[in-house]
Amino acid sequence: MSEIPYKTYLHESEMPKAWLNIKGFMKNKPEPLLNPATMKPCTKEDLTPVFCDKLVDQELNVTDKYIDIPKPILDFYKLYRPSPLVRAYGLEKALDTPAEIYYKFEGNNTSGSHKLNSAAAQIYYAKEQGLKAVTTETGAGQWGTALAMAGAAFDMPVKVYMVKVSYEQKPFRRNVMNVYGAQVVASPSDTTNAGRKILAEHPGTNGSLGCAISEAVEAALCDPEHNTRYVLGSVLDQVLLHQSVIGLETKAALDKLGVKPDIIVGCAGGGSNLGGLISPFMAEKLEGKSDVRIIAVEPASCPSFTRGQYRYDFCDTAKTTPLAKMYTLGCDFIPSANHAGGLRYHGMSPVLSKLYDDKYMEAKSYTQTEVFDAAIKFARIEGTLPAPESSHAIKGAIDAALECKAKGEKKIIVFGLTGTGYFDMKAYDEFLGGRMSDYIPTDAEINIK
Repeated sequence: MSEIPYKTYLHESEMPKAWLNIKGFMKNKPEPLLNPATMKPCTKEDLTPVFCDKLVDQELNVTDKYIDIPKPILDFYKLYRPSPLVRAYGLEKALDTPAEIYYKFEGNNTSGSHKLNSAAAQIYYAKEQGLKAVTTETGAGQWGTALAMAGAAFDMPVKVYMVKVSYEQKPFRRNVMNVYGAQVVASPSDTTNAGRKILAEHPGTNGSLGCAISEAVEAALCDPEHNTRYVLGSVLDQVLLHQSVIGLETKAALDKLGVKPDIIVGCAGGGSNLGGLISPFMAEKLEGKSDVRIIAVEPASCPSFTRGQYRYDFCDTAKTTPLAKMYTLGCDFIPSANHAGGLRYHGMSPVLSKLYDDKYMEAKSYTQTEVFDAAIKFARIEGTLPAPESSHAIKGAIDAALECKAKGEKKIIVFGLTGTGYFDMKAYDEFLGGRMSDYIPTDAEINIK
């Protein structure tokens, strides 16, 4: 067999033509969203005032294993897809591990992350429905940037509520959203009832994704002409569906190389990239065709999987959204001002929560100094400056490779490099200057009894 190249690209003709719906493979389905007013499963009629019609159909679809990707979305994907699968030869050598390490790189677009995969789909469906605008939240700013880009491409106005700490830490990320025509508001703000209430209860708060979601949902619902909908960059089933292109491309590239993964590592905040990366591999595991080990890595400052409770909870701080059964720290949990902005959500995808609870995957948490140490190591060896979110997966992959070294095992490790860190230089500056601290919430702060 010839030597495996550093980068493996699929041809455009080999790109996935359909998304993979992991719920179609699950015998034990995730629990349905509940209407908080009736405590009964949400119907399409319950959800369409907030979400686009076609996206609601995808959210409620628990049977179809594959859903065709519309041609306009496929054409948009070709602007930056297929993305490369990279063999981390340098990292393998530096770690002196017998393991083979691969990573799927999703940062090769202006948004700097995988988020564009779902942004394009959601904006397309909003445009197809004849809507006039969309609202959303963003943590690190990658989702907001991606949505702004898709909004510009499909001529759809976008309003973004950006978590305050990221709004202040990452002004240039905000500027990029403005370049693409999006309106950006620091959250919590005084422009919504939800924002004003949160500011009154938590003066000087850094904000959270839960806060920003509350404001974005309220802004959509308050459109007097009902021509605005809310779109979300993670957590929801529809988002995991769109992000399955990551895993489908990864599997196709590995198949071309004749490589089968033993360990897959992804960072976990709300679940979008992790769910997308693992989708075809988890489908095989659910069908009994694989025993691949899947590791979710999250920040110790917001440890939904590793310290959360599996129960029904609101998806937002103001308690205006449906209830989702998920691993949660409590919808009123506001994490410390860590630099992994995209991993600052109080809960986890209901689909991934169910798979985790059923023991199909495992989870680890790391402090941000551990994560940035791994990021620096990776950047100096592999050349790419990773986003803080992605660096959690890097740390998990390094630990897995060192475990292989200790045991003398030659395993195949695949991780998701979800984005670049060029807008995160304040965080890198704090780490390199020795000013970065680690905060781990107490049991009382996450309401553990």
